[in-house]
Amino acid sequence: MAIDHSGGSTVRIENVSKQYDSKQGTVQALGGIEFSVERGEFVCIVGPSGCGKTTLFRILAGLEPPTDGEVLLNGSTVTEPNADMGIVFQEYHLFPWQTVQENVAFGLEKADTPADEKRQRVQHLVDLVGLEGFEDSYPKALSGGMKQRVALARALAIDPSLLLMDEPFGAVDAQTREMLQDELIEIWQETGKTVLFVTHDVEEAVKLADRVVVMGKNPGSIREIVEIDVDRPRSRSDSEFGSYYERVRSLI
Repeated sequence: MAIDHSGGSTVRIENVSKQYDSKQGTVQALGGIEFSVERGEFVCIVGPSGCGKTTLFRILAGLEPPTDGEVLLNGSTVTEPNADMGIVFQEYHLFPWQTVQENVAFGLEKADTPADEKRQRVQHLVDLVGLEGFEDSYPKALSGGMKQRVALARALAIDPSLLLMDEPFGAVDAQTREMLQDELIEIWQETGKTVLFVTHDVEEAVKLADRVVVMGKNPGSIREIVEIDVDRPRSRSDSEFGSYYERVRSLI
């Protein structure tokens, strides 16, 4: 079944700061984060441990509020997760008692969609992430890469314009990680989603992103935004790839 994708979303992060109170006093986790993501763009966020990547992700997803500033999705302030964003975490968060098909369909349970259309949509997504033939399998029978494909299909089920991904390939081996990266780019190109992807892996960011937001710490802030002007598919052996890798790495 063909899905109508009329483009991604526009995201604006406006002067976002985050403070936490601790026994040692106030901790400034983020300070003055500000950037925008254009419709259909693939943006990666990288930075050293402790720079606030996960905090920023949670604010972007509406899972916690900023102390100051705001996140705007298509012009509306994000205060909680909503149907216009699909979220994928490093942990798969699949329901072990449900099959692949049932896990993917979970996001559609509250949707006012005819049963036949739901079935067609779920099957399309299962096919899209390369899991045809595994529709009736349970998570315990799947590899880590397959579980993450299910999580991605479930996030896409509600047809969000924005896909938020937090270290989604961090728990799989290097070979599977590279395969999932290639598949994600194909899915992004086919669906036209806007993607915000958090990773600690500079090589992954350079391979995937249109732009890489490089964060520093104390407090978490943007050091530089690097545009990756290399045609896809990208090869790590290419000299341009290496130049961008060294540039981003030097900023961290």
